[in-house]
Amino acid sequence: MKKFLFFIFLSVALAAAAVTFIANQPIIGAGVQPLEFAIKPGSSVRSTADQIADAGVPVNPYVFELLARATGKAPRLKAGHYELKPGTTPLALIDQLVRGEFAQESLAIIEGWSFRQMREAIAAHPALKHDTAALSDKELLARITSDHAAPEGLFFPDTYRFAKGSSDLAIYRQAYALLQKRLNEAWARRDPSVPYKSPYEALIMASIIEKETGQRSERNMISAVFVNRLKRGMLLQTDPTVIYGMGDKFQGNIRKRDLETDTPYNTYTRAGLPPTPIALPGSESIEAALNPSKSDVLYFVARGNGTSEFSNNLNDHNRAVNKYQR
Repeated sequence: MKKFLFFIFLSVALAAAAVTFIANQPIIGAGVQPLEFAIKPGSSVRSTADQIADAGVPVNPYVFELLARATGKAPRLKAGHYELKPGTTPLALIDQLVRGEFAQESLAIIEGWSFRQMREAIAAHPALKHDTAALSDKELLARITSDHAAPEGLFFPDTYRFAKGSSDLAIYRQAYALLQKRLNEAWARRDPSVPYKSPYEALIMASIIEKETGQRSERNMISAVFVNRLKRGMLLQTDPTVIYGMGDKFQGNIRKRDLETDTPYNTYTRAGLPPTPIALPGSESIEAALNPSKSDVLYFVARGNGTSEFSNNLNDHNRAVNKYQR
């Protein structure tokens, strides 16, 4: 009897040692591509173990279930899309599922994009759940805010990370919230002399600055030009607003008749700011719109090398135009 009990004890001890050994060994070694798997909502620990194994992860479902139950973590495993990286042990995998460390994807929204370009990029991302695909721009915006009638410029350009299978609406909501945060913070730091009645007007100006220059060092001077013009009641006369107002009619070249054709966005024919932003501005353009350079400049012209020549009177501006563009 004693010998029988000894063998039982020995067998249990060996089994426990084997499980402990397996629990602390990497599931896949270095140099192996990460493995993806998904756990369905409402899955039991046994079903979770089977789904992991069925996805090609080389882990024993019985050992996984045993470890999850033995550690008391079986009821806390979260559903979602996961990525198993080389070096992960079964115990570490269980902790990953408890924490809900999902497989991460990313999406870059670029400064200066239009809202249409943003929608196209989101719609093309294969890792997102496309809940907004059938919505119009107006319907999509209504899911996010009731404060605005048009979506242009209301979403912050940044790189967004998300769990695979996330709703695309979550990206829009995150980008909208971040834009509001950055805009309101910049508004609180604004030069008190800027002529905007609201943060939204500052956002419109920021979008114009974003489209007018890619030079970080020039944004505050570009802002000074347009702010000075607004204060004097001069037309802004900025080509990017005209191009935006042309929509699909713009074919790469802006002509004299385009500048003379009136639209709500033609700042050659209409005074003041256009009715909405014309692009997604980044932080630097927002800051520049609210803190223009202290200068009396009223004009600028591209030199052809990515920089601009600034002038505070029409004669100097015309000379600059003749030098750099004619």
